[in-house]
Amino acid sequence: MVACPNGPLLIRGDFELIGADGEELPRTRRTVALCRCGASVLKPYCDGSHKLTGFRSDP
Repeated sequence: MVACPNGPLLIRGDFELIGADGEELPRTRRTVALCRCGASVLKPYCDGSHKLTGFRSDP
């Protein structure tokens, strides 16, 4: 797992993503980018909105 500076959280490997409702979330790749800025329309996945909103992670 890698927290990209000013960007998403990248998770690689074999894992399951479980939503708030307890259901498994679909994924088709071994690496996924999860939104940290809160602006993605594809939540919990990143759609690049952090670039438009100027999201900054803590140093």
